[in-house]
Amino acid sequence: MTRSLQAVAYRRPSVLESSADGRRLGLETSHGATPAGAVDHPRFFAGFLTSPRPASAGLLAVADVAAARYYQPQLRASLDPVVTGNGDRLRFESFSGCGGVYARLDVLQAGLDGGEVGHGTTNVDVNNPLREALSRIGADDPLHLRVGPEELAVTTLDGPVVEKKVPLPDRWLRGFAEAQVIAAGFDLRAELDAGEAVRFLRSLPRGGGRGGAVAPRWVVPSGRTLRPTTRAVPGAVCLPGPERLAALQRVLRHATSLRVYGPAVTQGAAATSSAWEVVLPGMRLTLTLSPDAARGFSGEGGVLDALATDEAAADAELLSVLLAWEPRIDVADLAAASGLSAERVRAALVRLGTSGRVGYDTAEAAYFHRELPYDAERVERHNPRLRSARTLVSAGAVALDGAIATVTAEDGHVHRVRDEAGVLTCSCLWWAKYRGGRGPCKHALAVRMVRRGSAEAQGTVRFDGGAR
Repeated sequence: MTRSLQAVAYRRPSVLESSADGRRLGLETSHGATPAGAVDHPRFFAGFLTSPRPASAGLLAVADVAAARYYQPQLRASLDPVVTGNGDRLRFESFSGCGGVYARLDVLQAGLDGGEVGHGTTNVDVNNPLREALSRIGADDPLHLRVGPEELAVTTLDGPVVEKKVPLPDRWLRGFAEAQVIAAGFDLRAELDAGEAVRFLRSLPRGGGRGGAVAPRWVVPSGRTLRPTTRAVPGAVCLPGPERLAALQRVLRHATSLRVYGPAVTQGAAATSSAWEVVLPGMRLTLTLSPDAARGFSGEGGVLDALATDEAAADAELLSVLLAWEPRIDVADLAAASGLSAERVRAALVRLGTSGRVGYDTAEAAYFHRELPYDAERVERHNPRLRSARTLVSAGAVALDGAIATVTAEDGHVHRVRDEAGVLTCSCLWWAKYRGGRGPCKHALAVRMVRRGSAEAQGTVRFDGGAR
């Protein structure tokens, strides 16, 4: 696994302090992106939280995921959460160290009082002393929140006094990209009221499986609750590694409902990802799970088709100047503003998602703008299937013959790729094992690239979304 060190610098540690008018939570920011460009320590909000205890618990849950490894838990994990100001809300996001759990706390307009929300994205410091202090927030304590430095601090401090260097594996960054692509295929499958939500989540096992493969768990809506089932049936939702929902325990006492999202499944389908959203007063806390505790989002392959087309790359550049840090990106509005079709806009949004420039909100079924504070080009540069496909194209290894293409691999093996109603199938072992469940194989990707190149040469380019 490729790793690098991400330097995250703050002017001071984040802290929870007591004052005459209540408690004050100061969350310190690092280098980040804003509408005015890169800023060392952007300021996104200064005002009160309308529900202090649920907000504190939700922030702790996001920090729990950032510090956790649900697979191989003996290995260390620590990455500061990301905060985005979208003008009407604050979003706190994190990824687990094992790459299989994505967490997001959306503090909506109803959860904020007394201050305007800025625009931009950066890391936010959540240290151990702060975690301990947040866990002691009382029910009636007024809580003033500041995201970013105090005005005075900007002029009186010469430089950062806190610097963390955290390992940033490429799979974590790819996971942010894949999670939003996968979530865009989810629909709401079930909604439980507060009482049923608490009963269901507290009934789940806390520990993970020990050795050997663990069969995926499934649940189906049944009356007001969820009923477990041993296999996929229409309407079911996969619950892969239920112990990975442990962070939701932080907020259960404040929950008003539980919403469950997932893709449409057929009888006997393989394990899938799912999203579990606890609705809180003025907030939403969502955990998105990969299809298996031992399987991170980074290998799911949902972004490969978008990365493989130059058309989507050019469209993404055009759309990037129109995003404007919107909390809810409307595809029709972007299509009208850009002159692109809705299909091309969606493909370009997937492309932007691969570099962390958009996320996906399952509750609103819409993309939102953010800019991850990482090297965006690493997602494409370190994607092995994409690199291998481009190598095959450069080597002239693809031969087209109608709906069938022949790809001669580096080892001399010949693979046949068939176009079946727009879905490319392949004779290789990758396709035999995953049947498209983890994105296209390198041979199918190479065929798509060559076909697009032939269409461009003949002036007949059309959008082809391909298999997700």
